[in-house]
Amino acid sequence: MGHRTICGFNRQEFEMMRLFRSAPARAALLCATAVLALPAASVLPAAPAIARPAPDSFADLAAKLLPAVVNISSSQSVQARNNGPGGGPGGPDVPMFPPGSPFEQFFKDFLNRNRPGQRGPGDQPAPERRMQSLGSGFIVDPSGLVVTNNHVIDGADQITVTLQDNTTLKAELVGRDETGDIALLRVKPDKPLPAVSFGDSDQARVGDWVLAIGNPFGLGGSVTAGIVSARGRNIHQGPYDDFIQTDAAINRGNSGGPLFNMDGQVIGINTAIYSPSGGSIGIGFSIPANMAKNIVAQLRDYGHPRRGWLGVKIQQVTPDIAESLGLKDASGALVAGVTDGGPADKAKLRNGDIILKFNNQDVKDMHALPRIVADSEVGKEVPLLVWRDGKQVTVQATLAEKPDDATLAAADQGGKSKDTATKPTAIAGLGVKVAPMSQDLKDKYQLSGDQKGVVITDVSPNSPAADRGLKPGDVIVEVAQAPVETPADVQKQVDAVRKSERKSVLMFIQSQDGVRFIPVPLAAQKDKQPG
Repeated sequence: MGHRTICGFNRQEFEMMRLFRSAPARAALLCATAVLALPAASVLPAAPAIARPAPDSFADLAAKLLPAVVNISSSQSVQARNNGPGGGPGGPDVPMFPPGSPFEQFFKDFLNRNRPGQRGPGDQPAPERRMQSLGSGFIVDPSGLVVTNNHVIDGADQITVTLQDNTTLKAELVGRDETGDIALLRVKPDKPLPAVSFGDSDQARVGDWVLAIGNPFGLGGSVTAGIVSARGRNIHQGPYDDFIQTDAAINRGNSGGPLFNMDGQVIGINTAIYSPSGGSIGIGFSIPANMAKNIVAQLRDYGHPRRGWLGVKIQQVTPDIAESLGLKDASGALVAGVTDGGPADKAKLRNGDIILKFNNQDVKDMHALPRIVADSEVGKEVPLLVWRDGKQVTVQATLAEKPDDATLAAADQGGKSKDTATKPTAIAGLGVKVAPMSQDLKDKYQLSGDQKGVVITDVSPNSPAADRGLKPGDVIVEVAQAPVETPADVQKQVDAVRKSERKSVLMFIQSQDGVRFIPVPLAAQKDKQPG
């Protein structure tokens, strides 16, 4: 089932939903922000002793915390566009229906009737409108520092913070982190404000009581209670996903609000919900405090996040890959690319290394490494335990600040390969024919001018290579972690792996989908080769 992220419905969309309420609901992952369009069988071991009894009431805790939770209203100007009947370029989108469908005309008529300033062809441009986003936040410093989600204030030209006593203060943006969806605001109060502090989210256990406080649907301060439902959730919203899941009711407008433990400490920032309808069904997600507080401190000190950066492309270590490299367990992160001049390059990391530990922290899988690296101090030298050539090796890397994507793209350049034309050669036991890199092959398969390696020109059906998805035009860059430039290099490495009695040979492949390591099973040499 497809998932999508939706940060709000405008008034027209709400009306369409009402008209088609009977349509089957599709599950969606939604940012918890309200957006309005305004005119202008075995025996189990005994359970451990309960450290804290279930509270009779959350009233005392809620009364203490509510003053530090605020409502956030952000607005921006948008130009309401006039279009003739039936819509036009730049106007609201009409759902796609077959030409001539009665639904197509229905939606065009509906949008034309409800478009402010719309009268017909030739009208003057409609007046400017204000789009308002409602969310939540919490005060972390009595001087007026407020934390919320980036998507609550994204694109806003005016931000307003409303305290529990209905005091309204204009806010300025201190800094924001788009990737982590965190923003830091500053207000200037007449007196110190009540503030809350971050707790240790790593100590939160599944089953612990939590309180969520926020501004659902723009109604004002609202308290809900629940438990920690799960830890370490990856909801595919970014490279640093490590969400706390809770069943405390979180609805649209709760975005940016705090998730509290029973000590009144913030252990999460409520950010998203999983819902078929836009309302809470008891599956909410919060950014862990241990991740958020580092980013908040960086936004306060620098105005932008300063994440650690290693400069590697990585992929998951599968059992086949682990076996082909002689690694007992399929764990760690496999290095599938090293950025020239980056920290990993300077530390002599290379393709095919498996990072088992980073700064003495276990790297359980590829998803763990980006989070660990990002949370590390820029400029710090850290040890990396890697699996290389059948043994553990420790290298030292000095982390840099994560550059932007444009800088990375500019840095990802290589040398030029030699232009050599040779007849394709069959590789015994793999079911492929390969040829050295040449300009003709680069032109034929649309390869980059600096591409290195050996080009696959033919793949036999039902061969080991075909089973692993290899196809003509793919480039073999490395075999068994050794660079290859000729078919003889490929065959030599394959033969060496076969003599070691391993079941598969690890190849580093460049394809139209990017670069990746692929373990290719070794068939008997008598197997039929292509052609």
